[in-house]
Amino acid sequence: MIEEKAPTRTSLAELGEFGLIKHLTEGFELKNPSSRKGIGDDAAVIDFKGEKTLVSTDLLIEGVHFDLSYVPLKHLGYKAVMVNLSDIYAMNASASQITVSIAVSNRFPLEALEELYAGIRLACEIYNVDLVGGDTTSSTRGLIISVTAIGHAPEKKIVYRNGAKPNDLIVVSGDIGGAYLGLQVLEREKAVFEVNPNMQPDLADYTYIIERQLKPEARKDVPPMLSELGIKPTAMMDISDGLSSDILHICTQSGVGCRIYEEKLPLDPQVISTCEEFNLDSTTIALNGGEDYELLFTIAQKDYDKIKGNPHFSVIGYITEKNEGEMLITRSGEPFKIIAKGWNALKE
Repeated sequence: MIEEKAPTRTSLAELGEFGLIKHLTEGFELKNPSSRKGIGDDAAVIDFKGEKTLVSTDLLIEGVHFDLSYVPLKHLGYKAVMVNLSDIYAMNASASQITVSIAVSNRFPLEALEELYAGIRLACEIYNVDLVGGDTTSSTRGLIISVTAIGHAPEKKIVYRNGAKPNDLIVVSGDIGGAYLGLQVLEREKAVFEVNPNMQPDLADYTYIIERQLKPEARKDVPPMLSELGIKPTAMMDISDGLSSDILHICTQSGVGCRIYEEKLPLDPQVISTCEEFNLDSTTIALNGGEDYELLFTIAQKDYDKIKGNPHFSVIGYITEKNEGEMLITRSGEPFKIIAKGWNALKE
């Protein structure tokens, strides 16, 4: 009988803070001309040569935003980058740099952080962004990740949330609701495993929605696609908290109302079948699920022909005057007020 060797566990204390940073980041190379100086000095140096700079930061906290019992560390590193890049693309801009800071408890060996940074490195390679800085420190309560994304765009191309006007069309990229359902499947399988550790999860029927949860993709392709079509959105943001919450952000910022049509919501067949299995209403999931990181935007009606029939986009409604409110029109034609029931970061 061959005796299996226990996996190597290297204590972080052996490296120290600067040794740890050097070890985790030595494989990252700068690729963007705008990255003049990266890791290794007191601050990064970035030069966008006259374009406007965009900055977005997010925190991911163990036990609040992720559960390491079913989230692989490599996937977590990848997703942490996506969450931030998505915010840059939601401004119709290009992302080019990130910084990554982590607080980590002594239960994590070096090998665990190597996995986390392998996911970060993969995201940097695929999305052509440079890791140019960050920090590491100790934590008494598990793992905390803070990523800052830096991007750039000519001022005339930047799109804000406050530009939607009555009669503009409301558009979403891709499909929605999958990430939330992927989370429900993972939570269910975790509960089953805790009751009976011999029951191994069978996830073959849920590959798409689980990938939507564990390895989302930011829509880097949308801004250049819209540019090629000759479309500049009037307002835009990413769907991170859920369609209901995010369309209300646009309406509030723009001082308008909206009509969204239930029959127009883009749903993947796996979303529909999983909703049936869990006895969930697919419209409710599409409105409130969150974490899809698709882009939600409004366009002038004159641009409809440019986007009509494009498989990447769905027109789901239109903008109204503010006094008409924010309404969902059901398949039977009944109006219901849209209420923000998506993710609330401060809700207990």
